[in-house]
Amino acid sequence: MIPVVVSTERLTLPLWTAEDVAAIRARVRRPGWHADFPREDDVDAASLWREGDPWGPRSIVRGVTTLGSIGFFGPPEPAADGVAETEVGYGLVREAWGWGFATEALRALVGLTDAAGVRVRASVLPDNARSVKVLAKCGFTRLRGTTEDGELVMVRSLAQSGS
Repeated sequence: MIPVVVSTERLTLPLWTAEDVAAIRARVRRPGWHADFPREDDVDAASLWREGDPWGPRSIVRGVTTLGSIGFFGPPEPAADGVAETEVGYGLVREAWGWGFATEALRALVGLTDAAGVRVRASVLPDNARSVKVLAKCGFTRLRGTTEDGELVMVRSLAQSGS
């Protein structure tokens, strides 16, 4: 099970609350949120939120400042090969780019999915070099084709099984 708050060396990744989601949907900043948060992608992620779902969206917080979001697009489901799988998405305000925060946050979550026996995939536009680099650093090395929007579908094999 994935905890309500995941912590790394520099970050905390708390699940969104109903209050967070209401503010994000209304595009209202809460105390502690970076001036550029929520981004449009955060508003989109709010549509995936379900009360108490550990597979939902989370904030990426450095110190006391929310810099972006990360989360799964829902609980794992069996893929075509029968392995439990879910999709992850993430994003940061521009000022937070280049500091390794996305990589650190994603590594923390995929470490937990490995322990749960869940494989993770991500979709990324091919010209989004920064995100492709983050995914590669976190072990997303298999290419599973593209989406109808032209995004690359990258998959991270389970560390313990090679799936």
